[in-house]
Amino acid sequence: MKLEGTSLKKDFIRFIVPSIAAQWVFTLYTMVDGIFVARGVSETALTAVNIAMPYTMMLFSISILFAVGTSTVTAILLGEKNEKKANEVFTQNIVLLAVFSVIITILVMLNLERTALFLGATELNKAYVLEYLMWLVPFSAAFILSYSFEMLIKTDGFPKRATVIVTTGALLNVVLDYVMVMRMHMGVGGAAFATGISNTVVIILYLFHFCGKSGVIKFCKFKFDISLVGREFKNGLSSGITELSAGFIIFLFNQAIIRLLNDEALVSYTIISYVNSLGVMAMVGIAQGYQPLVSYYYGQKRTERCQKLKKYGIAATAVLSVIYTAACMIFAKQIVSLFVSEEMTGLMDYSITVLRIFSLSFLLAGYNVVIGGYFIAVEETFAATGISLSRSIVSLTVCLLILTTLFKGAGIWWTPLLSEAVTLIFTIIMLGRYKKSLFTLSR
Repeated sequence: MKLEGTSLKKDFIRFIVPSIAAQWVFTLYTMVDGIFVARGVSETALTAVNIAMPYTMMLFSISILFAVGTSTVTAILLGEKNEKKANEVFTQNIVLLAVFSVIITILVMLNLERTALFLGATELNKAYVLEYLMWLVPFSAAFILSYSFEMLIKTDGFPKRATVIVTTGALLNVVLDYVMVMRMHMGVGGAAFATGISNTVVIILYLFHFCGKSGVIKFCKFKFDISLVGREFKNGLSSGITELSAGFIIFLFNQAIIRLLNDEALVSYTIISYVNSLGVMAMVGIAQGYQPLVSYYYGQKRTERCQKLKKYGIAATAVLSVIYTAACMIFAKQIVSLFVSEEMTGLMDYSITVLRIFSLSFLLAGYNVVIGGYFIAVEETFAATGISLSRSIVSLTVCLLILTTLFKGAGIWWTPLLSEAVTLIFTIIMLGRYKKSLFTLSR
């Protein structure tokens, strides 16, 4: 199996580097849309992309929920040398996601205006939001399946191939964005169409792998197993919540900004949401990168290797979080200038200030995400789901309510830091309980 190499540390690096790259590439799809829309249409049109982003995040959360659950079960089965069952699990997952995709596409297309209004479209940007969704929603299946394939090709032992494929899709998206937005003047709809086509091409490339001869995981005949769906759902719920939380955070913050601040602050938060996605998804890349390895050794009952991988994960996220936070502090002006022209000095200065405040949360977020990923890999679903729920819904909502009550609009930008700190306390408690249970079992 390609999951097991000569050195555990080298295997860890071999898996997390492509995984981080893949997460960044997926995030860059939407970020590139934003840059071209801001430059080729207007800053108001840019807010429309941000308002529609929770829909994209919802698609990814469904994909990740089942992809991570399927990856965990598949890796454990491969560790147990049960390749036949692993293939059945893989095939059932893809079929199930295809069905979900069709249902979601039909429902949203029939309720497009309601969806736009629910996401937070205002009178100023409603037309842009509708245009973006109209071109994006028909590609819902491409979003859901592309991420699932990316996760499972890593479980098959080909993390570098996954990186090559998603990078190809990202580069194609940049080219198509330039052609459709800047040259053909198709507006926000052109940006959405470019992203949809890029994801479709990515799926075709993944199918070449899974229908080829190089990997172990293949499509096969299967008998639908509802209990297997439940197991996958339970194992993937934490990761699904983590991804959905990104969309929920954007939705929640958009509503607070519209209520307490103004449309210019919405532009600032649009920029921050892109930077936040890059930071958090890098941590998710570490978590999802080492999950197949942890699950593989967990299936072999080699817990000492699982513990070493956990230490590697914590060390990697500590280094990356410090570097990323420092970069946001130092290069805040350059980041903001990608989206806002220098003539808009007020918006530029405000965006730089709030970006630096917001970026402090990255120092804590990585630890919560990576430990949550470890709990998923060893099927400690209560702890993993608790961490995800805390940082995405429970503590975030409570902290936002408290800080905006005390400090009005200014409290919005400090919310992520306080929320991650509260979640970190819960994470440390869960990790202590897990270590104690391991010690009890070993006696």
